[in-house]
Amino acid sequence: MSDLNACTFCCESHSAFAAAQLPAGMPLVRQVREDLDAAPVEAKLRALLRIAGAVQRSGREVTTELVEAARVEGATDLEIHDAVLIAAAFCMFNRYVDGLGTVAPADPAGYTRAAEHIVAHGYATR
Repeated sequence: MSDLNACTFCCESHSAFAAAQLPAGMPLVRQVREDLDAAPVEAKLRALLRIAGAVQRSGREVTTELVEAARVEGATDLEIHDAVLIAAAFCMFNRYVDGLGTVAPADPAGYTRAAEHIVAHGYATR
């Protein structure tokens, strides 16, 4: 979502966090970001990400067809609801982060280090 919204800080930090928790790591995250149709992810996730992409463009683009396609792939109404809610929230968060001029480091290594720390130790600072 943050990639579609061109929010560098959120895209890079969340990509690093996802990669740190996935066996396939950053290559899989990049595949999903660059070509969802070709990425090796479950069909249900792909359908939910299509709904999220529709939300990013406009809530009105969440069509009956997209919802039914997600249901066919096994998505529950709660999962569909959550995909819409999270995508809508991230549209707001991304604009908030960019609107405040948040510093977005250019070096991906910083995001990777932060993600690895959070995975290992949580968000606690002590």
